[in-house]
Amino acid sequence: MPMKLVKTESENELEVERILHAKRYSLTLDRNLCVGCEICKTICPREAIEIKIVPKVNGEKAKQPIIDVDEQKCQYCGICNTLCPFGALKVRVDGEHVISVVKTESFPQLIRDIEVDTTKCDLDCVECEKACPLEIIEVSVRTPDGKEVSDIAKSKKKNVSVHVDIKTDLCPSCRLCEMQCPEGAVRVRKMFHGVMKINQEKCPEGCQDCLDVCPITGALYLGDNEKVHVNELYCIYCGVCKLVCPEEEALELQRTSVHHTPVRSGAWNKALEKLTSTTEMTKELRAKGSMKARGSVEKRLAYKEVS
Repeated sequence: MPMKLVKTESENELEVERILHAKRYSLTLDRNLCVGCEICKTICPREAIEIKIVPKVNGEKAKQPIIDVDEQKCQYCGICNTLCPFGALKVRVDGEHVISVVKTESFPQLIRDIEVDTTKCDLDCVECEKACPLEIIEVSVRTPDGKEVSDIAKSKKKNVSVHVDIKTDLCPSCRLCEMQCPEGAVRVRKMFHGVMKINQEKCPEGCQDCLDVCPITGALYLGDNEKVHVNELYCIYCGVCKLVCPEEEALELQRTSVHHTPVRSGAWNKALEKLTSTTEMTKELRAKGSMKARGSVEKRLAYKEVS
């Protein structure tokens, strides 16, 4: 039995703790990073995470939902931590960042596949930094010893290079930086794939709640017909738009796949089914089965060649 359950909240942070005789578990939510999407709630096996929709007052813009965690239910497994596309959740054991489900290889991690070829970058280009809606990209020009140089020094120093620092653990892979890079130096592979549709005939007149809460600039936009449109090139399928939509059938969102590290786990299969669908989960299982069969055949052929 736990010695103590603690829950502390502030404007910027929510933390729940379970303090035992020998260990101290904590789950921290950074509200500055959290966009109020549904992913953590969807995959929580203990139903410890709740979403609170913020009601609109006096015609103001819609606000992103608020995530709450029940300290009585949370088991600090780290599933929410490993699948949060914005890196807003952190599980710690005795102050150390530890994700038990990843450590025991019973759950995968999202693959944040981002590559930057800085040899293609112009010294004065900061387009990727300006394009990032979450402000997690910083472009600088440095000397070989790592010293940052000023704008004036750029024209005088020949032996300098561009450095692009991306906080990868906070990146939801929206691809805005890739699309805005004039030199083609950035490549981003999405973590979540899916389908997003807006049934405009069902949208309430003048409503743009989904646009107000979307964390990715350009994923949703207002068209010439004053209706919200979707650009799936940038959509990360987080689901926050669907949460605030006042009309149930006006917005359709379906995730079809998740880019993750290899894993064999019944727990992951259940989570994947919740995130996507039974059909998509079955497709992944079949793909894994095909890869396993192919690997077995290749091993047999290699054995015969050696023999």
